Order: sequence, then structure tokens, then C-alpha cells
Amino acid sequence: MIRFRTPPARRLRIVSLAAAGLLVAGAAVAPGAQATPRLAAEPATVDTAGLGVDEISSSPNLRQIANLPKQAPFDTESSFGTDMAFQGPFAYVGNYNGFTIYNIANASKPKIMSQVLCPGSQNDVSVYGDLLFLSTDSSRSDDSCNSVSQSASIKESWEGIKVFDISDKTNPRYIKSVETDCGSHTHTLVPGKDGTSVYLYVSSYSPASAFPDCQPPHDSISIVKVPLDRPTEAAVVATPNLFADGGYPGRPGGSATTGCHDITAYPQKDLAAGACMGDGILMDISDREAPRVINQVRDTTNFAFWHSATFNNTGTKVIFTDELGGGGAATCNTAVGPNRGADAIYDITGSGDARTMVFRSYFKIPRANSSTENCVAHNGSLIPVPGRDVMVQAWYQGGISVWDFTDSAAPREIGYWERGPISDTQLVLGGTWSAYYYNGNIFSSDIQKGLDVLEIDQESIPGANTRHLTRLNVQTQPDYRD
Repeated sequence: MIRFRTPPARRLRIVSLAAAGLLVAGAAVAPGAQATPRLAAEPATVDTAGLGVDEISSSPNLRQIANLPKQAPFDTESSFGTDMAFQGPFAYVGNYNGFTIYNIANASKPKIMSQVLCPGSQNDVSVYGDLLFLSTDSSRSDDSCNSVSQSASIKESWEGIKVFDISDKTNPRYIKSVETDCGSHTHTLVPGKDGTSVYLYVSSYSPASAFPDCQPPHDSISIVKVPLDRPTEAAVVATPNLFADGGYPGRPGGSATTGCHDITAYPQKDLAAGACMGDGILMDISDREAPRVINQVRDTTNFAFWHSATFNNTGTKVIFTDELGGGGAATCNTAVGPNRGADAIYDITGSGDARTMVFRSYFKIPRANSSTENCVAHNGSLIPVPGRDVMVQAWYQGGISVWDFTDSAAPREIGYWERGPISDTQLVLGGTWSAYYYNGNIFSSDIQKGLDVLEIDQESIPGANTRHLTRLNVQTQPDYRD
């Protein structure tokens, strides 16, 4: 989600955060949904603008098998559910007020292991072994979970990375903080090559002269190194400048580049792609502490805000998403059209430092949503289908789309699932923030509705269920080859 600023406080204008720190343990269980016919038909282009409040619409090859609503203290409208990570039989889901650990060993009956109340948007999350990393991108009075909002114009204000020990899933422990310039809107975990450390590529943006720790120009990322056997020694080790030319200067309807929103790394290929507000970049990360930009692209016609990136498994394509309207607007309609608020597919050609990204096509869900539904391209992941490029993706209140981009010039949707609007009289910010495939199911973090689990008819994507992972941080893209 785009970070809206009201200088000098650098606060999101659409949320109000609680100010206490609390650990809540529980064991809520979601009932399974009734079965639907197993068909592998592709979805038709349909108009879902007429769906009633919370009414379900889907293609025949997707069905919901569980929903576990947000639980107190995360059950308020302003407690937005955010991004997810997975490890073993557990899902870790961020929330503007903290994070939740779910046991998903039985996907149709997820259980809450614990909830940690630790306010600080967006609380982007990743996991590695017994460590969980949390991004704070709202200016706070200090680095504790009891902090309150405080203007970034005050030098002592804090934003950055928090580190938790999650060896006990029922009792996570906060063990370390690392302050980073302009905070941490998102972060990307990149394993070190020697196996003794991990790196966090911290993305942040929107500097201002009134902010002592976020001065313009801000054309860099922060790189935090975390020694795995001494995580309390985590520290910023580099702040590489990615935009020697200053990045895209912006235009009416198109964001200037003042940092990056999100980075996806493909460690096995020493490659990363950055979605950086006004620029899409391809990076060589063979030196983990000194990433190098090797190609840069812009879309000055249709893209408003370069939000996130996804490689195909062979590393020969990259998808960038455009978060038109910042995630808070109704953009899935005929007035906006199919090329804005969409995905852009690029082929990666050449080799080494001569690699370039070549635009091939746009993809947007082929359904019109209502004026009370915020809808735009958002977070998704590959589905490991042998020989094909298939992705599942969140579209906020536009729901969940499964689509095939094997032919990068002619992408097509092969499945969808969505709810009707939260309200049919006003736009209430909600819908699926992230939709990821993990070991046979699609897991969705819904801003308002909690955790959804979907089952895919495997006949429609044969072979996907043969690839199982022990960990998935989606922005740390794994190689699905045997």
C-alpha cells in the first residue's frame, strides 16, 4: 500500500494505531466451507459489480475451505491485515498493530498460536529459522512495542526493523531493533552466501527536509546484516545509492522516485528486481552488500506507482505491479481501463550486465468492480507449475486471481475468487492484501476479514502440488526446479 504523508508528521492519513504492547495466545479454529464441483474450466469475463455485501463469486476451480476472522486486539477496522510469510506448518501474518502466528498444518482448520501487539505500519514480515523480522514505517516515540506516534521532525523518533525470537510460537520475544533512514516500508530477506547471516534489503521513501533521519534526496536502500548466531548484533552495513541520476522526476499521475517501495530477490540467480515508485530496476546482487543496477525501465503512459515485482522461475521474465490510487481507490472499472492499476510483463533478454527488460503486455483482472470496492494490482506469488508461468495475486476487494503468463504477450486468467463489497454505500478499505500459494493451497491475508484459505482444483494447474517448501518469504523467491 502506498504510504500517504502529511508533513511533518509522516503519518498515514487513513489509520489510527493503538499504543500498547501485548502478547495474546489463543487457539481459534475456522470451520471448513462446503465442497463445490471440481471443474477445470477457465473463468469467463464477468461483471462482479453487482455482488451483494460479502457475497462470494468464484470460478469453478477455486473454493474457500477456511476463514479465520481477525481476533482481538486486531479486530478493529483500523487494524489492517498485511503481508505474510511461511515456515514449516506455520503462517506469519502482519497487521498494522503487530503480527499473528497461525498453525496451518490442517489448512482447512487454521489455529492462532499467538498474537503480538506492536503498533507500527505496515509491519511487513519475514522469517528465517527462529527469527522474525518486522518493518516499521510510521514514526514512533521509541523502538518499543509500547511506543506512540511521534512526528519524524523530532530527531529522537524511531522507524526501522524489529527482530523477534520465535522459537516458542506461543510466546515470541522482541530481541533487537535497527533504525533505518526513512523507516522500513517493506524489507526483503536475502540469505548470505556463507550461511552464517542473512541480509534485509530495506525499502523506504518520501523524504522531507523537516525529517532529520529522512533527508532528500533519498535514492538508496538500507542493508541490514543479521548474524544468525548473534542476531542482537544486527546492524546497517550499507546504504547503496541505486539512482545516480536521481530517478524518475515524476509527472501528474506518476510518482517521482525517492527510494523503493519493494524489492524481490532471486538469490540462486544473484538477481533482484526493484519496484521503485517511478522506476523498475534489475539488479545484480552477487555481492550481497553492494547490489548493482544493471537495467532500468519506466512507463510514463500507464504506471502511477511501481509497487512490487515477481520473476518467473527461469528468471527470464519479471512482472511489475502498478498500485494506482495507493490501494485505497476503486480502479477496477471501465473508466480506468485495462492498462492502469495493472501488471506489466517484461521479458529479460541478454546476459550478465547486458541484460535488459523488454515490455510485452499488461494484465488486469477481467471483471468490473463497484465504486465502493478498492481494487488494484497487489501482492502475489508464483504457483510452481512445471513448464508454465502461473501466478496467484491479490487485488484488494477485487479478490484473488490465478493467471498464466507463459506467453508473456498474451496473459490469461485461469481462476478467481472474490467477496462482494464490505459496504454497498461507502468505500471501506479492505480486501485481500496478499495472496500466496504455499504447499497446495492459496492463503490470503484480508485487510478486514482475516485469514482465508482456498483450494485449487489441481487438474487446472497439474503438477503444482508436487513442489513443497519448508519456508516461503515471497520476496525471497525460491527456485522450483528439482
